Amino acid sequence: MGSMAAVLDTSAAPAGSVQQRIAPQLPTTARLFHATCAFAVQKLLLPPWIFLRKVKTYIISPGETYPDQIKAYPALKHLPIRIFLPPGYDRTSTKRFPVLLTIHGGGFVLGNPWDNDPWNRAFSSNHGYLVVSLNYSKAPGSPFPKPVYDLEALIQLVLADTTLPIDYDRIAIAGWSAGANLTLAVSQLDTVKLHVKAVVPLYPVVDFVPTQETKCAGRRYKPDLGGFRGKDKDFLLAMSPTFNWAYLNPGTDLHDTLLSPAHAKREALPKNIFMIGCELDMLAPEAWRMICSLAGKRVPREDEVVGRQMMAKEGELITGNDDRYAWEEVIKMDGGARYKWLLVPDQVHGFDQDSIGHMVGNDVKCLKDAKMKTEKMIEIIGGWLDDVMDVDK
Repeated sequence: MGSMAAVLDTSAAPAGSVQQRIAPQLPTTARLFHATCAFAVQKLLLPPWIFLRKVKTYIISPGETYPDQIKAYPALKHLPIRIFLPPGYDRTSTKRFPVLLTIHGGGFVLGNPWDNDPWNRAFSSNHGYLVVSLNYSKAPGSPFPKPVYDLEALIQLVLADTTLPIDYDRIAIAGWSAGANLTLAVSQLDTVKLHVKAVVPLYPVVDFVPTQETKCAGRRYKPDLGGFRGKDKDFLLAMSPTFNWAYLNPGTDLHDTLLSPAHAKREALPKNIFMIGCELDMLAPEAWRMICSLAGKRVPREDEVVGRQMMAKEGELITGNDDRYAWEEVIKMDGGARYKWLLVPDQVHGFDQDSIGHMVGNDVKCLKDAKMKTEKMIEIIGGWLDDVMDVDK
C-alpha cells in the first residue's frame, strides 16, 4: 500500500512556519518502534507470504498471469523487471508496440513488481501494450530520494534495450499508491519526461505536508456499506507513521516536488495526467486537489469531503454528469495538455490488487465489487491512453 501523510513537528513552530516544511527527528522510542515494525514486516512476515504466493503462482495455477520475461540489467541486477508482451508479438517482426511502464506500491517499504502481475497481464492482453513492471530499492535502507533515481536509471536501461519492441513515440507510466507517487516524481526528471507522453497515478500520495487528521477529514465514510468498507477508520492510518519514518530522513523538505508532486508547477510534469482516486481512501482528497489545480479547476478545500454519501450500484463507475467522480479538461495552449479525474465509488485504497483479499477476508460483496470495477477501470485507462498517444488499433 501507499505511503501517507508525514508526521509534522507542530509543536516546534506556529502554523505556516518554515519548520513545518521539514520532516522532524522523532524521539528515540518512536524511532525504535518504527524500526522494529519495518524489520518485522520485511524480514519476518513478508518472506513466508512471498513463498506461499510463489507456490500458488508457479505450482497451483501457473502461467495465467506470469510475465513473458523476467530480466535484470547488469548495472541494476538487484532490481529485476517483469515484461509482458502483447498478443501477437512475433520476435521476427519489426512491429513496435505502445509501452506502459508500471510501478508497484507498498509504502516505499514493501511490495514487489509481481504484485501487479494480474493487472499488467490483463492490460497487455486487452490493449496490446508492451507492459514493463519496474522495480526500486525499499526504505528504510533506501529512503527518499533513492527510489526516484533507481527508477530513472532503470527506465533509461529499458528504453535502451534493443531487444524490446518499443514504440518510442508512445510511452506512458502508471503506478499504484507509493508507486503512483513515484510516477509523478520520476516523470519530472528531464531524462524521463523527454520520453513520457502520459502518466496514470492510481490512488497516489502526492502531498506529505498535511497531517493525517487533515487527510482523514476529507475521506468519505460509509458505514451503511458494512464489512471492511464500512469501518470508521482508514486502514492506512496504522501503517502510515512507520512508512513515513522509513522514507523520510529528518530534515527532508516536505515541499520537495519529487516527494510531494502536488507542489510541482504544471510545466514540470508531463502534459497528460489521468489521476485515479478511491472514495474510501484518506489519500483521495490530495489527489483530487492536485488534479483540479493542474486542470485550472476550482481546488477543493482541505476539509471538503470527496464523493457523496449515497452508495453506487454494485460494480458501477460514475463516468459522466458528476464532476465529483469524473471529468476531463483539455488545455489547448502551450502545446496542449489533458487532465482527467476518476474517483472510484465505494472502494478502498488498493481495491484492484490481489492483496485486497488478505485485508477484507470473507467480505464477498467488497471483493465482487472490486473485481468488477477493476475490469472497467482497466478498459477506461486503456481507451484514454490510446486516445492520448494516438494508438492505432
